[in-house]
Amino acid sequence: MTAYWIAHVTITDPEAYAEYRKRAAPAFARYGAEFLARGGAAETLEGPALQLHVVIRFPDLASARACYDSPEYREARRHREAAAEAHLVIVEGL
Repeated sequence: MTAYWIAHVTITDPEAYAEYRKRAAPAFARYGAEFLARGGAAETLEGPALQLHVVIRFPDLASARACYDSPEYREARRHREAAAEAHLVIVEGL
């Protein structure tokens, strides 16, 4: 059953965030991630307005979690934590 990362991000340091994206790419490739939404036009209907919205599909919940816990993504996360405020959930698909 598929699983999704749903992230809402406000970028505070675009240069450092670009480094995060570069470093996260190998982990996403390794675990079969497919980006369904990454930025683009968005309208906040309820809750706080965050800048960037990302939806990533994984083959299953185990792959989604393994990607997050992987050494490659942990390294990338260090760059994101200094560059953005992020809210991330992993959700199992139907």
